[in-house]
Amino acid sequence: RLSDRFRPWSRSAQFWVRAVDIYGSYKVCQLRTGFVKDEEEREAMWEQQHEIGAQKMYSLCSELGGLFLKAAQILGKPDLAPTAWVKRLVTLCDKAPSTPIEVVRDVVEKQFCKSFDEIFDFFEVEPVGSASIAQVHRARLKSSKTDVAVKVQHPGAEQLMMVDIRNMQAFALFLQKYDINFDLFSATKEMEKQVFV
Repeated sequence: RLSDRFRPWSRSAQFWVRAVDIYGSYKVCQLRTGFVKDEEEREAMWEQQHEIGAQKMYSLCSELGGLFLKAAQILGKPDLAPTAWVKRLVTLCDKAPSTPIEVVRDVVEKQFCKSFDEIFDFFEVEPVGSASIAQVHRARLKSSKTDVAVKVQHPGAEQLMMVDIRNMQAFALFLQKYDINFDLFSATKEMEKQVFV
C-alpha cells in the first residue's frame, strides 16, 4: 500500500520536528540563563526547562511508540536524565499499545501455515504484556495440550525500528559534535544490538 511506503518518511519527519523542538528549547534556555547572574534563578529556569523538555519527550515517545518506548525506558534512569525526565518517562515503561487480535491471528497463521483453530485449543485475546517490539499471549497448544506463552511481533515493527535507530544515531552524532561530551552514538549502537539480536 502507498501509505505503508510513506510511513518511514512520515515517521522520520515527526521525529526530527520533535527532536529539533526539544533541542531548540534547551538552547534558548541556555542562552537566557547566560544573562542571569543569580544562581537560584538560573537553577529555577533550568528546572522549568527540564519539565517542559520532559513533557515534549514524553509526547514523542508515547505517540511514536515502538523503539521510542525502549528509549524512554533507558532515559528514565536517574543517572542518564534530569529528574523531571525520569519522573515523566518512567510512566511509559508499561504503556506499549497492543496489536489487535485479528492482526495477531493473521501473523500466527502466516507463520505456521495453519489455521488458528488447528494450532490452539484456546488463545487469550488480551495480551499478558505488550512491549515496543512484540506482545505475549497465553495459549494452549492443540497437539500436546501444553500451556504456552506466544510472543507475536508487532507487524512492521522491525522496519520502523531501523528507521528510528538511524534517526537517533544521526541525532546522537550531531549532539556529540556540537553540544555534549558523552558517547551517545555507542548507546544507540548498543540499543540496535539488543533489538536485532
